[in-house]
Formats: sequence, C-alpha cells, structure tokens
Amino acid sequence: MGKVEEAKEILKAMGLGKEQQNELSALVLLALCGLKEEDDWKDAASRNMRVTKEIMTFVNENYKKDSPYAPNTRETFRRHVLHQFVQAGVAKYNPGQPDLPVNSPHAHYALSDEALYVVKSYGTSEWDSNVSRFEIEVNTARNNYENDREICKVPIIIDGEKHLLSPGRHNELQVAVINEFAPRFAQGGRLLYLGDTEDKDLYIKSTELNALKINITEHSKLPDIIICDDLQEWLYLIEVVTSHGPVSPKRVLELESLTKDCAYGIVYVTAFPDITEFKKHLADIAWETEVWLADSPDHMIHFNGDRFIGPRR
Repeated sequence: MGKVEEAKEILKAMGLGKEQQNELSALVLLALCGLKEEDDWKDAASRNMRVTKEIMTFVNENYKKDSPYAPNTRETFRRHVLHQFVQAGVAKYNPGQPDLPVNSPHAHYALSDEALYVVKSYGTSEWDSNVSRFEIEVNTARNNYENDREICKVPIIIDGEKHLLSPGRHNELQVAVINEFAPRFAQGGRLLYLGDTEDKDLYIKSTELNALKINITEHSKLPDIIICDDLQEWLYLIEVVTSHGPVSPKRVLELESLTKDCAYGIVYVTAFPDITEFKKHLADIAWETEVWLADSPDHMIHFNGDRFIGPRR
C-alpha cells in the first residue's frame, strides 16, 4: 500500500469523516508529517507550515509533480482539509502564537502532538491502543487551545453587552473606531453593523438596516462598520484598514449599489491605525471620502477641498 492510502487509513482511524478520507486530506497529512513516499511513519515530525509556500509546495514537489495543485486552490486546502483537521485535533492552528489574526500572512498549521504520537505508531503493535487514547487526549488539548484563543480575543462593549472579537490588529482598530471615532465624529450614532475577521455577522441590526432599505444578503459586500446618525440622516460606511481595502473608487461603486435605495446621506470613511499605514494606500483613496487615523483621533482628513465632512449626495 502506498503512502497516500496509508494516510487515508490513519485519518479514518482518528475519526475523520468520509469527506476527509480522500487523496487531498491524505496529502496534507503527509505534508504536515514531512513524509515522502519512501519514508517510514516512525520518522514523522511536526513542524509549522504555511498553506501555500510549505504545505502545497511539499505536496506538489513530492506527490503531484505531473499534475500540481495551482496556487488558487489554497482555499480548498484550508477550508476543506485544514479546518477539519483543527476541529478533529489532528492539527493546530498557529501553535505557539494563538494571537495571530486570521488573515495574517504568517498563519500556519502543525500536526498536533497527540496526532503525531498516533501517526508514528502506524503499523506497530502500539497502534490500536494509541488510536483509542487519541480521542481522550485530543479533547483535553483542544479545550486548552480554545482557552488560549479566548484569552487573546479583543473585547468590546456594545449597548452594555460585552462581545469578543478575534485577535489581530484589524479588530483592535475596529474597537478604536467604535470607542474613539464614533463619539467624536458620529455623536449619537447607532451601531448597525460590526464585522469580525472570523465572524462577519458578529453584530448586525438587520431590522434597522432593512428599515433604511439596505437589504443584507450573504452576497452583500458590506463595509467593516456601519453607523447611523438619525439626527443628520447620515449613514457612515467605514472600512478599517491594517493591510488592504481602503474606500477606493471601485469600493465606492460597490457601496453605492448596496445603499442605492437608502434615503440617508452616505459618509464614506477609511480608518487607519497610523499615518504610516495611511501613506501606503494614499493613491487608492477615493475623492469625497474621509480618512481617520487612530493615533490622531481628534482629526479627520477630507479628500476634497470644499467641505469637511458629510455625504457625497
């Protein structure tokens, strides 16, 4: 039996569902173990691996030379294999660095210690007992890991209720927008939407948005934050930028489509953590939009000379 078929057997024994007992899952397991076709399972080792540059490269160079996986299949690896591996305790996400944001270029995976112990015993007399022990041990390890992630989350109070955002600079800046920008430049405004890097629907007031004739669907290209000022009849659409995605001319067109039936004036805001990040995106920012810097919270930059802040229409 070849390495891929053996890997499928191991995944089945560790409790992975039928959807993960396939060639791709087997290849990912082999990559996480660092095992080539001629290697023995006892030589498996756990190491931190990024999806594209390490896992996919290992698979293509050692098992798929004639029909390699294309770079644009990265999300297939992540969503249909690695996510399930983490849930099953076979792999860990960002081991040793649970505070890495979801969209970090340094995000990585590694075979869990419990899974490595099982893998290394494949084909030995200890195999059956190790598989039986795996389920018990992995539940404890998974709970410990989730607790670490929980500790690293970013807290925010909305309407007196505490919410926990996933860790990372993006969500830290979102908290700054709610706590620092809104009281200064959207006084009395109501928060209608706040997305999270892991949970896009973390906070959403669907009834209020529908009343403004903003119909939200799973395909809606929402901004990061929506704040409504009923006194001035303004709607703030705020993009939070720590790496990409300011309110560009293209983004304005997308947001105009989202709000085309809304009677309120639309205020477009791009929030940056500091002037250094702002400079990186300066050429992409649309005219007649606003810029706010978290490290200078009392000031705004208006991209036009005729007024300070207000709707485009």
